[in-house]
Amino acid sequence: MNSYRQPGVVLTDHRFTVPLDHSDPGGEQIEVYGREAVAAGRAGEELPWLVYLEGGPGFGARRFTGTEAWLGRALREFRVLLLDQRGTGLSTPANRQTLPLRGGPREQADYLAHFRSDAIVRDCELIRPRLTGGAPWTVLGQSFGGFCAVRYLSSAPEGLAAVLITGGLPSLDAHADDVYRAAYPRIERKVAAHYARYPQDVDRARAIAAHLAEHRPESAGHRLTPELFQSLGHMLGAGSGSHQLHYLLENAFVRTPHGTELSDTFQEALRSATSFAGHPLYALVHEAIYGYGERPTAWSAERVRAEFPQFDAASALAGDGPLLFSGETIHPWHFDVDPALRPLRETAELLAQRTGWPAFYDPERLAANEVPVAAAVYHDDMYVDTEHSLRTAAAIRGLRTWVTNEYEHDGVRAGGPRVLDRLLAMVRDEA
Repeated sequence: MNSYRQPGVVLTDHRFTVPLDHSDPGGEQIEVYGREAVAAGRAGEELPWLVYLEGGPGFGARRFTGTEAWLGRALREFRVLLLDQRGTGLSTPANRQTLPLRGGPREQADYLAHFRSDAIVRDCELIRPRLTGGAPWTVLGQSFGGFCAVRYLSSAPEGLAAVLITGGLPSLDAHADDVYRAAYPRIERKVAAHYARYPQDVDRARAIAAHLAEHRPESAGHRLTPELFQSLGHMLGAGSGSHQLHYLLENAFVRTPHGTELSDTFQEALRSATSFAGHPLYALVHEAIYGYGERPTAWSAERVRAEFPQFDAASALAGDGPLLFSGETIHPWHFDVDPALRPLRETAELLAQRTGWPAFYDPERLAANEVPVAAAVYHDDMYVDTEHSLRTAAAIRGLRTWVTNEYEHDGVRAGGPRVLDRLLAMVRDEA
């Protein structure tokens, strides 16, 4: 193990070997990485553990510098494990470069079927006794990390001292179609709020989409299409996202000797904001995190979008209405326009058609829950449906909710210590 220091914190690298398939513990093994953080001056103390599960799927744990954001608050009383969930960060990353080691698309899809929350929780339960000596730990789950935390409550509550969830209470029984059917109206409300704040962006967005439809430029191998441009709507789910989107749009065009063109600055910003190079697993298994039973997800977001024709770029440009942004949805065309995903198109198709997914959650066990649980539910969260979250909250015995519109989906990042303080007080009956 390597230990090193940053301001106010001592960090230690941990690497663990876990089964790829937990139903075959003697079979193939993969490596999972976690970064331990402890307050400087307390490294030798016996402290309770908190494990942080990042949102996603497909994102490694946040790389903090020192004690920024919520970490400083957590280090006042916990030893923290920042876990890279399997397939992310330094935990046997799954991407276009590594997946061919598995074989062809069929082998890759079979491999990725082991990268959902059920396997992540079983990884945690193998890691926990190695670090805590068998003592239960507290889980902080952000977004998809909250989905994992609810799975943890369903399958291994004995490993939990408490659970803190931020923007991540999933529906216990919704199919992916139900998830996206609820999502598109939320996204439309976020777009309407953005245009109300920045009405000049209505014409800008239409002009950009029209230019992309006519010229179909490329940037570093990315095919810049109107649909890709629409997907910038994912920014609207974050606290400062509307403002950042406005700044991105305001310098879209420049005058050149050949006429008006999209600026290099804009094209690079669009490419960067929509690339999956840093988190391809998000695109590959995003709909699979909702899969269960014999009904495939079958490109759910793409199919359900047909029920909301106002999101169609060509129709918007043919009329005089605003172009609607999208977000929090994965479509087959993502695997055509993004060079980080293009080699994985057939693998994604096989996952989309896969059946036989096991259920994640045990309603009876959740109804009898004895683990203290507190959840921040963000009013009109763009990424996780509030109504679904509140139904789940009511189904988990003893779960306490903090419903707020003070933060967007990234509240644990934006609110930092205050959000963590509030949730800790709730599980301790102090709030």
